[in-house]
Amino acid sequence: MISMIMVLNQKGDILISRQYRDDVSRSAADSFRLSVIAAKEASTTAGPIRRIDNTSFLYTRHYNMYFVALTRSNVNPALVFEYLYQKIKILKAYLGDQFDENAMRNNMTLIYELMDETMDFGYPQNCAVDVLRLYINLGNVKPEQEPVPSKLTSQITGAIDWRREGIKYRKNEVYIDVLECVNLLLGTTGNILRNEVTGTVQMNTKLTGMPECKFGLNDKLVIEKENTQGAHSGGKSKQNKTGVEIDDCTFHRCVRLGKFDADRTITFIPPDGEFELMRYRVTDNINLPFRIIPAVQEEANQTKVSINLKVIANFSDKLFATHVVIRIPVPKNTAKAKIKNSFGRAKYEPEQQAIVWRVKRFPGRAECMLSADVDLMPTVRPKAWNRPPINVEFQVPMFTASGVHVRFLRVYDKSGYHTNRWVRYITKAGGYQIRI
Repeated sequence: MISMIMVLNQKGDILISRQYRDDVSRSAADSFRLSVIAAKEASTTAGPIRRIDNTSFLYTRHYNMYFVALTRSNVNPALVFEYLYQKIKILKAYLGDQFDENAMRNNMTLIYELMDETMDFGYPQNCAVDVLRLYINLGNVKPEQEPVPSKLTSQITGAIDWRREGIKYRKNEVYIDVLECVNLLLGTTGNILRNEVTGTVQMNTKLTGMPECKFGLNDKLVIEKENTQGAHSGGKSKQNKTGVEIDDCTFHRCVRLGKFDADRTITFIPPDGEFELMRYRVTDNINLPFRIIPAVQEEANQTKVSINLKVIANFSDKLFATHVVIRIPVPKNTAKAKIKNSFGRAKYEPEQQAIVWRVKRFPGRAECMLSADVDLMPTVRPKAWNRPPINVEFQVPMFTASGVHVRFLRVYDKSGYHTNRWVRYITKAGGYQIRI
């Protein structure tokens, strides 16, 4: 693994170094200084990895300092760079976001202690800032509560470093936000060229102790499994339940992936406060919030363009969209535009080369029309208009385009306290474009 970590300044002088294996010496810094720093390769497109004299140098920069990892083995570069980025993040937490060479020199003892805690014999160890602050508190960093000595070993070496013990709340609450972005590209004939939803599940937990949570979505595989079990057990049929086919998903490191692989249940001990539980992507059976039907006609003499646009809201009439902005492109030589629209405000904005239609509140199941007569200035060399796509922005609260919804959140704790749960859904436009 990693044989040595060095921090050098822009002159190539070693500010601090820590040797974890004896197959690399400090003299290797001279090779790095001559081949990278003196040659000014770090500021070019040469790449952050160099191999000199059978030694691999993996480095990144922070202001005028080089954080360099040295190794003679075939390491995973992604792991090494993740460690270097985490190292910089830890130093920012202790020394400030804009720590420099002087701050490094004035905190040598602290930095050596951090180097010993975050790596052992070349293998990255505990890089969680919250846990490190409990035990390494030189300078102004003080832990909120002094840890009990008997718990030091279990907290440092244990698997749960994202949550400390002894957390207490008068009211136990969990806030869940399901945020989705709809990406759509519609062809000129109305055919769908690209259509997908990317979503995140954000949580804000205010729970006492070390609870275990079980979280469930209307995942198609889980629903089908429950339907099959219900049919075999002879109970009431649950075939009317439908699920959403989630293509791929990534989780926060607190989720027990073994249990998810086995039975698709999301089980975890949550961090305290806000965190992102998971990301997912859906590409099938997407309910598009808006249907937009454009009709654009150019006159033969290229002096006028007629635009007609129909917008239909596909979501329930009990909901409404906010911050709806529709940008309808017009030719560059547009002189003026006469616009009529059913509601909202629309005007020609020359700096955007588009008619911008803004609607603060768009009701569900509503239909609205916009018509515009665009006058064009004559040009010496007429050029064909390339017709950029219509861009749409919107936000629809309590609606998910993918159909994903939270089925349950169960909180298990030794004391058995009651937990209040709050769920909110928001769908936004990602790249929502309609070609004309």
